[in-house]
Amino acid sequence: MLPVTEAFASLDDYVKYGGRVIPPADTAQALLKASDDINALTFGRARAQWDDLTEYQKTAIKRTVCLHADWVAENADLLKSILSSYSINGVSMGFNGSTWNVYVQGGVAISHPVYSLLRTTGLTRRTL
Repeated sequence: MLPVTEAFASLDDYVKYGGRVIPPADTAQALLKASDDINALTFGRARAQWDDLTEYQKTAIKRTVCLHADWVAENADLLKSILSSYSINGVSMGFNGSTWNVYVQGGVAISHPVYSLLRTTGLTRRTL
Protein backbone atom coordinates (compact mmCIF):
# COMPACT_ATOMS: atom_id res chain seq x y z
CA MET A 1 0.00 0.00 0.00
CA LEU A 2 1.29 3.43 -0.94
CA PRO A 3 1.43 5.84 2.05
CA VAL A 4 -1.16 8.64 2.08
CA THR A 5 1.63 11.22 2.14
CA GLU A 6 3.15 9.95 -1.13
CA ALA A 7 1.95 10.91 -4.59
CA PHE A 8 1.43 8.27 -7.26
CA ALA A 9 3.65 10.25 -9.66
CA SER A 10 7.08 11.75 -9.03
CA LEU A 11 8.50 15.01 -10.31
CA ASP A 12 10.36 12.98 -12.94
CA ASP A 13 7.07 11.40 -14.02
CA TYR A 14 5.56 14.87 -14.32
CA VAL A 15 8.34 15.97 -16.66
CA LYS A 16 8.20 12.65 -18.58
CA TYR A 17 4.47 12.83 -19.23
CA GLY A 18 4.54 16.39 -20.52
CA GLY A 19 3.72 18.43 -17.45
CA ARG A 20 4.57 22.05 -18.13
CA VAL A 21 1.80 24.03 -16.47
CA ILE A 22 2.67 23.89 -12.77
CA PRO A 23 5.66 25.85 -11.45
CA PRO A 24 8.43 23.60 -10.04
CA ALA A 25 7.92 24.92 -6.51
CA ASP A 26 4.26 23.85 -6.55
CA THR A 27 4.57 20.54 -8.42
CA ALA A 28 4.97 18.16 -5.45
CA GLN A 29 1.86 19.51 -3.71
CA ALA A 30 -0.15 19.51 -6.96
CA LEU A 31 0.81 15.88 -7.64
CA LEU A 32 -0.21 14.86 -4.12
CA LYS A 33 -3.59 16.59 -4.52
CA ALA A 34 -4.09 15.00 -7.94
CA SER A 35 -3.16 11.61 -6.43
CA ASP A 36 -5.82 12.08 -3.77
CA ASP A 37 -8.37 12.89 -6.48
CA ILE A 38 -7.40 9.84 -8.54
CA ASN A 39 -7.55 7.62 -5.47
CA ALA A 40 -11.06 8.94 -4.76
CA LEU A 41 -12.11 8.24 -8.35
CA THR A 42 -10.91 4.64 -7.93
CA PHE A 43 -12.81 4.28 -4.64
CA GLY A 44 -9.53 3.97 -2.71
CA ARG A 45 -8.34 1.00 -4.75
CA ALA A 46 -5.35 2.71 -6.36
CA ARG A 47 -3.61 3.42 -3.06
CA ALA A 48 -4.76 0.25 -1.26
CA GLN A 49 -3.78 -2.09 -4.10
CA TRP A 50 -0.70 -0.22 -5.38
CA ASP A 51 1.74 -3.06 -4.66
CA ASP A 52 -0.48 -5.55 -6.53
CA LEU A 53 -1.14 -3.43 -9.65
CA THR A 54 0.38 -4.32 -12.99
CA GLU A 55 3.03 -2.08 -14.54
CA TYR A 56 0.45 -0.95 -17.09
CA GLN A 57 -1.96 0.10 -14.32
CA LYS A 58 0.77 1.95 -12.42
CA THR A 59 1.94 3.76 -15.55
CA ALA A 60 -1.63 4.71 -16.49
CA ILE A 61 -2.22 6.07 -12.98
CA LYS A 62 1.03 8.06 -13.07
CA ARG A 63 0.08 9.56 -16.44
CA THR A 64 -3.43 10.28 -15.19
CA VAL A 65 -2.11 12.06 -12.09
CA CYS A 66 0.22 14.25 -14.16
CA LEU A 67 -2.43 15.14 -16.72
CA HIS A 68 -5.04 15.76 -14.02
CA ALA A 69 -2.69 18.01 -12.04
CA ASP A 70 -2.16 20.14 -15.15
CA TRP A 71 -5.88 20.23 -15.93
CA VAL A 72 -6.70 21.32 -12.37
CA ALA A 73 -4.04 24.05 -12.54
CA GLU A 74 -5.33 25.28 -15.90
CA ASN A 75 -8.94 25.36 -14.69
CA ALA A 76 -8.40 26.42 -11.07
CA ASP A 77 -10.63 29.50 -11.24
CA LEU A 78 -13.54 27.59 -12.71
CA LEU A 79 -13.15 24.67 -10.30
CA LYS A 80 -13.09 27.00 -7.28
CA SER A 81 -16.29 28.72 -8.37
CA ILE A 82 -19.31 27.96 -6.22
CA LEU A 83 -21.61 28.51 -9.18
CA SER A 84 -22.88 25.51 -11.08
CA SER A 85 -24.12 27.66 -13.96
CA TYR A 86 -24.61 31.22 -15.04
CA SER A 87 -26.17 33.16 -17.89
CA ILE A 88 -25.30 36.53 -19.36
CA ASN A 89 -27.23 38.14 -22.21
CA GLY A 90 -28.73 34.85 -23.32
CA VAL A 91 -25.46 32.90 -23.23
CA SER A 92 -25.30 30.30 -20.50
CA MET A 93 -22.65 28.00 -19.11
CA GLY A 94 -23.16 25.05 -16.81
CA PHE A 95 -20.79 22.96 -14.73
CA ASN A 96 -22.79 20.23 -13.11
CA GLY A 97 -21.05 16.97 -14.02
CA SER A 98 -23.02 16.30 -17.17
CA THR A 99 -21.00 18.36 -19.61
CA TRP A 100 -19.39 16.66 -22.58
CA ASN A 101 -15.78 17.28 -21.53
CA VAL A 102 -15.88 17.09 -17.73
CA TYR A 103 -16.75 14.16 -15.50
CA VAL A 104 -17.63 14.77 -11.84
CA GLN A 105 -17.83 12.03 -9.23
CA GLY A 106 -17.91 12.50 -5.49
CA GLY A 107 -17.00 16.16 -5.80
CA VAL A 108 -13.94 15.45 -7.97
CA ALA A 109 -13.98 17.02 -11.44
CA ILE A 110 -11.76 15.49 -14.11
CA SER A 111 -11.55 15.92 -17.87
CA HIS A 112 -13.18 13.13 -19.87
CA PRO A 113 -10.01 12.25 -21.83
CA VAL A 114 -8.02 11.87 -18.60
CA TYR A 115 -10.82 9.90 -16.95
CA SER A 116 -10.91 7.62 -19.98
CA LEU A 117 -7.23 6.86 -19.43
CA LEU A 118 -7.92 6.10 -15.76
CA ARG A 119 -10.78 3.78 -16.74
CA THR A 120 -8.35 1.57 -18.65
CA THR A 121 -6.91 0.47 -15.30
CA GLY A 122 -10.16 -1.26 -14.35
CA LEU A 123 -10.15 0.49 -10.96
CA THR A 124 -13.03 2.89 -11.59
CA ARG A 125 -15.83 0.32 -11.54
CA ARG A 126 -18.36 0.80 -8.78
CA THR A 127 -18.58 -2.94 -8.11
CA LEU A 128 -16.27 -4.81 -5.79
